[in-house]
Amino acid sequence: MNEPSFFELTVSRMLAQVDALASERPEPLCLIGSSLGGYLAALFAAARPERVACLALLAPAFDLASRWSARMGEPLLQQWRAQGSFEFDHHALKRKERLSSRFLEDAALHAANPMPRAPTLMVQGLLDQTVPPELAREQERRMRAAGLPVKLVELDEGHELTADLPGLWRLLETHFAGVLDAPRAAPQ
Repeated sequence: MNEPSFFELTVSRMLAQVDALASERPEPLCLIGSSLGGYLAALFAAARPERVACLALLAPAFDLASRWSARMGEPLLQQWRAQGSFEFDHHALKRKERLSSRFLEDAALHAANPMPRAPTLMVQGLLDQTVPPELAREQERRMRAAGLPVKLVELDEGHELTADLPGLWRLLETHFAGVLDAPRAAPQ
């Protein structure tokens, strides 16, 4: 999702990239996303329900814009806006990279808590210090109240959810198999 550059990253651009990839396949997709990717998958599924059969969201970064703003604080936000960019840790590259202030402006244009209709598994670490577990609990509550299919699994782990990868994989397999093996309603 960093193409063409991390500097130019926006939620809107990432959604367009997912849309382009999804359009290459005629059947509905199962999406897996972690952190920002989980939030993005939920946004895409809410906007394009006909394109998504099921979701697995790992520590999804709901309420992205307001949480990011609160975490930075007003002085750093003003600096980011004034400079037009700010350096952030890029976890994949393991170094700091500049990100345009358009990222946060664009993120604020998107729903803080998208409501996907596809069967959704959320996996959240109870020790997560990046995405508070309360966000996943609130999302589950909202989805259940709206009658949407959701399951939340909380693990005694941090944000990365890597302490038991075979166990995580079993959760994902079970979720996807339950959705994909279920009888489908005939088109009307």
